[in-house]
Amino acid sequence: MTRYSLRSLLPVLIAAMIISFWPAAEAAGQQLQAGAATSNITPPLGKDIIGGFQPFPSKHVHDELHVRCLVLADGKTRLALIVCDLLGIHRSVSDEARKQIQESTGIPLERVLISATHTHSASSALGQDRFKHGQPLDEYQQFVARRIADAVKCAVNRLRPAQIGFGTALAPEHVFNRRWYLKPGTMPLNPFGELDQVKMNPGAGNPNLLEPAGPTDPTISFLAVRGLDGKPMSVFTAYSLHYVGGVGDGDISADYFGMYCSHLGKLMEAEQQDPPFVALLANSTSGDINNINFRNPRPRQDSYAQMRTVAEDVAAKVHQALAKIEYKKEVTLDARYRELPLAWRRPTPEQSAWAKATLEKAPAAAGKTDLSAIYAERTQRMAEHPETAQVPLQVLRIGDVCLATMPCEVFCEIGLDFKSRSPLPRAFMVSLSHGYLGYLPTPRQHRLGGYETWLGTNRLEPQASDKMLESLLEMAEEVKATLPKP
Repeated sequence: MTRYSLRSLLPVLIAAMIISFWPAAEAAGQQLQAGAATSNITPPLGKDIIGGFQPFPSKHVHDELHVRCLVLADGKTRLALIVCDLLGIHRSVSDEARKQIQESTGIPLERVLISATHTHSASSALGQDRFKHGQPLDEYQQFVARRIADAVKCAVNRLRPAQIGFGTALAPEHVFNRRWYLKPGTMPLNPFGELDQVKMNPGAGNPNLLEPAGPTDPTISFLAVRGLDGKPMSVFTAYSLHYVGGVGDGDISADYFGMYCSHLGKLMEAEQQDPPFVALLANSTSGDINNINFRNPRPRQDSYAQMRTVAEDVAAKVHQALAKIEYKKEVTLDARYRELPLAWRRPTPEQSAWAKATLEKAPAAAGKTDLSAIYAERTQRMAEHPETAQVPLQVLRIGDVCLATMPCEVFCEIGLDFKSRSPLPRAFMVSLSHGYLGYLPTPRQHRLGGYETWLGTNRLEPQASDKMLESLLEMAEEVKATLPKP
């Protein structure tokens, strides 16, 4: 039997100890690195602005549209968080951009989050059919995908040691549920000739108002990143406010989302920094929320006045809350991505017959807002959809913060539900990510009817929100399991 002295075994023992403790050391988190960048996606003048029932050509650029990007790295995993100044982004644009990002930076597709702000003063990156997957990209969509990838590449080039913290602020005065119950006998017929139980945007000061049909979420959630020298690098923010509007005629604008980003930089005295400070404001769950106080309407204002009021106040509240957060320089990152098969809504035989008869009687005409004809056309197009949609869902974990996404205009109560049920208590949601699949009401809201539930505005099966939420919570449990034990 061979004998070994303690001295001869010492290197082996030390090596064994290093190997046994390595996973724990890795799990504890390495020095966080972060980089942020922007790229310009302003379309040429004359390209249609979308957001209403009928598009119209742009005449002027009030403020430029941007891709804003934050990249985080923990030594093992890299995440890219991207917000685009667009009404929505087609699934194919997200796929192409993430493909280019993976090729140029190595960041896997499932670790890249791409969302749209939902400004109603931008040209379309949704293509000819915003709901069909696999469509060839048009010229502007190709441009947007390229610029998204460029922003991420620039952010990766700027990666440097950083600290990160999570915080919240409250801004209840800017958010109002836009779906209302009305007094009996005052509900107008919808475009299908039927009565809903609630009405979207019933009119400010309407004497027939009873009560809103859902809650609001006043919480602003944010991730703040700064260098080891304390200089601000980036703030990623999410707030449940649809958009503000009130732009000039034919203007291109990033709405209050862009104004917020600019004003936060001013408050942080970071406008002249190099590398530049980058603020991002994502649309949280605001499918049924807007900035109109229906009970107590505000006086008429000049273009951009209300937008600026909201943007500057939200930025001021975040700036104030930044002083209270705790920063960490060692965090771990994780992500999950899943495509959930869900049924498309399809017209019943009765709805198809109604659509055909309506269009024979009054064909939809360009430039005309005949809601019945518009929804008859949408009903017919819904009949062309396949049986199921592959719905992209994503969860990111940044330290002990959980961020979940859906590719829809998500109702506020879904976001509140996710926050209350998330296995990680620091949680929030971002809407309009990796696609645009229409409004996402809860099953209860479906039964109430209203604009956001109409066939053609709403595209997915009535139980879609419950199924998507359960899937996100499962993914959140998975990323929680990779969180280092204290």
